[in-house]
Amino acid sequence: MIAPLVACTNPQVARNPVSLPADAFFARLQALCGQAFEGRLAVFNEADAKLFAGPAVMHVRTCTAGEVRIPFHAGTDRSRTWVVTRTQEGLRLKHDHRHEDGTSDTLTMYGGDSIAATAGSAARQEFPADAESKAMFLAAGLGVSVDNVWAIDVEPGRMFAYELRRPSRHFRVEFDLSRAVTPPPPPWGVEP
Repeated sequence: MIAPLVACTNPQVARNPVSLPADAFFARLQALCGQAFEGRLAVFNEADAKLFAGPAVMHVRTCTAGEVRIPFHAGTDRSRTWVVTRTQEGLRLKHDHRHEDGTSDTLTMYGGDSIAATAGSAARQEFPADAESKAMFLAAGLGVSVDNVWAIDVEPGRMFAYELRRPSRHFRVEFDLSRAVTPPPPPWGVEP
């Protein structure tokens, strides 16, 4: 008689191997929880320079086992929060945009899932625009944005970067992780 094969129940082995770099990346984000860092525009165009006048500060404000929320403040503008969540296949990045009164912007919660084909790495994850975001952009007359690919880089103790790429556009802001700063006020729409 042949003994039956027993399935492996280790959750790390049972998970899709694509998620492993995403898990390491997510752990790097969580290690920054509660801290804020000053940044600078590294790659931008003239419109970005005007839009992001004033100090750039990112604050890894809230972390749970499945989500990390990172408000991004540009000068006195506290409208943007990057939301990174775990998915079955990897990670998802969404952009929560709010008005000063806390209400959602017309364009909010757009983003995408990490690229399964390349799996990213512990240091970098890329997020091409998902179908929902593309539909939102088209409805708003922003067809140029359907090719958006966002990326986040985390090099512990050195640098955190957020970037947007699409044909004819590249925006990147880099934050110095070697020196934490005083956390800024909460983003618009969030109570202190």
